[in-house]
Amino acid sequence: MNKITLITGATSGIGKSCAYIFAKHKHDLIIIGRRAERLEDISQDLISKYDINVLQLCVDIRNRDDVINAIESMPNVWKKIDVLINNAGLAVGLSTIQDAEIDDWERMIDTNVKGLLYISRAVIPLMIRNKRGHVINIGSIAGKEVYPNGNIYCATKHAVDALTKGMRIDLVEENIKVTQIAPGAIETEFSIVRFKGDKSKADSIYDGYQPLSPDDVANVTYYSTTLPSHVNINDMVIMPTAQASSMVFNKSI
Repeated sequence: MNKITLITGATSGIGKSCAYIFAKHKHDLIIIGRRAERLEDISQDLISKYDINVLQLCVDIRNRDDVINAIESMPNVWKKIDVLINNAGLAVGLSTIQDAEIDDWERMIDTNVKGLLYISRAVIPLMIRNKRGHVINIGSIAGKEVYPNGNIYCATKHAVDALTKGMRIDLVEENIKVTQIAPGAIETEFSIVRFKGDKSKADSIYDGYQPLSPDDVANVTYYSTTLPSHVNINDMVIMPTAQASSMVFNKSI
């Protein structure tokens, strides 16, 4: 019987790459996203390529009731979740605290913190009941450092860092693994969202060096699930070779 992996934010970036690598290794998938057409296209492609089962949940994880209803209404066979990948997250805007748009704050807090909590609260009791599980939270270097104009985004990712530690403490007696994967600069839709669709500004972030790809992060995410039952990766920071910290780059590569 295939393992079951649930991935949030599965329609692009790291989440989509995770869907493909876990499917390649014969995990059945529950993929969550807000874009129904993308969910359908990805599902059909995964089923065709890897002969796995895929359950689509078109849900905005910011909506607590929708999250709870979606998880509770899944057929029982899908509730035997082995791996939860809390990937959905975003940055919006790059302004000082005094000039930022409060709506941007709300969107980041609701997605990066509250959304992660809603999904986790719905899924973790299933893992406890099944006596197995691995929770993987996709954090960020922004959860380890604070950079100029990163204020609220960094705060949300620091929250993910703290929540990961708290989950690990709460779940250690349940024999459930908890891992954080914290990437540095990675080329996805992330910067396009941050700059609100300004592609030229988003692309300029990656000038002069080779950033991580979504596949790079997905590969180490999958690796963290392949270790013996007595071994857990608590926290993994993955950076491009050209990046030494959130603000220090070698842009001559």
